[in-house]
Amino acid sequence: MIDPRMTKLADVLVNYSCAVKPGEKILIEAIDIPHEFTIECVRVAREAGADPLVLLKSNRVNRALMKYGTDAQWELIADVERKQMEGVQCYIGVRGNWNVSELSDVPAEKQRIYERTVWKRVHSEWRVPKTRWVVLRWPTMSMAQLAGMSTEAFEDFYFAVCTLDYGKMGRAMQALKQRMEATDRVHLKGPRDTDLTFSIKGIPAIPCDGKLNIPDGEVFTAPVRDSVNGVIHFNAPTIYRGETHENIRLVFRDGKIVEATSSNTVKLNEVLDADEGARYTGEFAIGVNPYITRAMKDILFDEKIAGSIHLTPGQSYDEASNGNKSEIHWDMVLIQTPEWGGGEMYFDGELVRKDGRFVTPDLQALNPEALK
Repeated sequence: MIDPRMTKLADVLVNYSCAVKPGEKILIEAIDIPHEFTIECVRVAREAGADPLVLLKSNRVNRALMKYGTDAQWELIADVERKQMEGVQCYIGVRGNWNVSELSDVPAEKQRIYERTVWKRVHSEWRVPKTRWVVLRWPTMSMAQLAGMSTEAFEDFYFAVCTLDYGKMGRAMQALKQRMEATDRVHLKGPRDTDLTFSIKGIPAIPCDGKLNIPDGEVFTAPVRDSVNGVIHFNAPTIYRGETHENIRLVFRDGKIVEATSSNTVKLNEVLDADEGARYTGEFAIGVNPYITRAMKDILFDEKIAGSIHLTPGQSYDEASNGNKSEIHWDMVLIQTPEWGGGEMYFDGELVRKDGRFVTPDLQALNPEALK
């Protein structure tokens, strides 16, 4: 018997996030997830009148392809997957991971081959701008361990987070979108030595209310490329290319990261040296999901933490572009709730959020108690 929580989640993905229409094609890319959920997505898609395609993958197999792969091999894979992606109107990416460090021993130059072929040609150039898409993690024991929770408790948390009332959240986000689009200067202050300023003038603010990511709950824009100055000291751990980083500290001068340290400084700078754009930012976002309150070392959750912001070295999104181009897009999270040291966020000199809570009347509908 299918878990009813799976049915509810499949319905959110197919009918709310992708909003499939009869006769459309939808690609379901399933990586290390239970067949039962893939089957339920297929059933719900057909019930909505769509034609589902399924692509099954394994992280261990992907590791082998990366570790031993060549440029020619990945170009061929990209050709095949690009052709498939061009034939669909909707995409669901469900990504499980039994070992979050599966790629930790794949050399960076090998991972970059994947990034500039499949990721760039299939996802960045086509899937993101030309399909209605949604991506999500699947709850695994590995994720539960990272979150410090039992498997059962984590699954309960996961389904509650992923099936909340995203329509209500989306309506509340409109005031923050308007605020951000009317703002020039942003000032972030926090514990340790965080003191960062930048402009977001003239760049759209995009509310994320379950249409692209599940779980969701952020409004993003991008800093004006050369405007970022000061220091930001992130307090949430992050995993990139299979490596864990704690206490990332970035120093900016006229938009460029001129100093970068972490618990793994060598690997951090290796990523930031990937290309010129990797040392500039491509995104600034504010997290508001009321059910996500602590870091789990999974960015699809951590970037939505209520009371957080994230700042992203690398590629900007077309919807909120500052012109920065890069193979890299690395979301780094700063949590500003009291449990994590607090902090302040100012728009054009006005305090809009303190210790993770919005303080202006127009934004208080985004505080956790109002969204639950």
